[in-house]
Amino acid sequence: MARTQVVTGQVEDLHLVGLTKRFGTMTAVDALDLTIPAGSFFALLGPSGCGKTTTLRMVAGLEDPTEGAILIGEQDVTQLRPYQRPVNTVFQSYALFPHLDIFENVAFGLRRRGIKDVKKPVEDMLELVELGAMARRKPGQLSGGQQQRVAVARALINQPDVLLLDEPLGALDLKLRRQMQIELKRIQTEVGITFVHVTHDQEEAMTMADTVAVMNNGRIEQMGSPVDIYENPRTAFVANFLGQSNLLPGQVVGREDGVTVISAHNATFRIPTARVATDGDSVVVGVRPEKVTVRAKDRAGDLSGRNVLEGVVTDASFTGLSTQYLVRTAWGQELQVFSQNLSADDIVRLGDDVVVSWDPIHSFGLDGASDLHAGMDKELLALQSGDEPAQVG
Repeated sequence: MARTQVVTGQVEDLHLVGLTKRFGTMTAVDALDLTIPAGSFFALLGPSGCGKTTTLRMVAGLEDPTEGAILIGEQDVTQLRPYQRPVNTVFQSYALFPHLDIFENVAFGLRRRGIKDVKKPVEDMLELVELGAMARRKPGQLSGGQQQRVAVARALINQPDVLLLDEPLGALDLKLRRQMQIELKRIQTEVGITFVHVTHDQEEAMTMADTVAVMNNGRIEQMGSPVDIYENPRTAFVANFLGQSNLLPGQVVGREDGVTVISAHNATFRIPTARVATDGDSVVVGVRPEKVTVRAKDRAGDLSGRNVLEGVVTDASFTGLSTQYLVRTAWGQELQVFSQNLSADDIVRLGDDVVVSWDPIHSFGLDGASDLHAGMDKELLALQSGDEPAQVG
């Protein structure tokens, strides 16, 4: 059965101009300048405390900016109350009315605005979220994913220009969360309005968003398509927070024909100059673990043209689709390698002398002054350093 497409009218760009929020001496959002294109699925991604939720709450009208402005199209909504803005918010907690059935939960906003003929728009909206057959059930009779879709339908029926999603899938288990990622993207595509999704989950942002902005300390570290910021991170924070990276500090020894040559730990690495985020002579060589291959030293084969290092396997974790290795280099750094299990002959074992290598086009270069641990999970970093993770009350 074909679904009814819900059209919400003209949608305009969302502009944040010098948006700042301070709590006492702490700056949560720091002079944010950002344009979110109309009709896009936009993700604000970052760790707890980076300012992403505060930004969303200012757009929703739930927090007043210390400085700056919020515009939707040419309309300045900075001083408008939440109900006066063409914006609706979906929270992690769903916030459905337990005593009302699904139909009445979705109809609530229309009835509150004095609209009497709610049957057709509510039925269309429930059809959009694939819950038409459950209209007379109560929220307690639905799964978490179904309740989240009701919350989305209740927000969309008011025809906002912008739908704000505040960690909307955080309460769901992993399998259901992945299903809902697909559902939310489908719904956004069908209604064609702007979705602004706040999350700390990298996979969630990468799966759904057209554009991802990675936030850190109240500022945007990098913004672009999921593929662009993953494949070509411009800061150590982005390289570590969005996936995992091997980072090797080095010095530039040459630049020619669009290639930058780096010397690090008595080895030479080549990086396309366009993928180097600094003009300085101190550069951190980066490569993602899945871009690296590992071979036993006596079966390495011809590695000409590749970036190459030698080491010893200190850990091997077989996960079915791949094996994840740690390879300790001569200077003591452990490199991560994610190797797809294509052949039993390719598997190396704990204690093996190995060669790791990768195509130079998969390298990226960062500013040599970078904090190599920026963006890393604090508990994982503590375990790697041998410290006890901090207890959080």
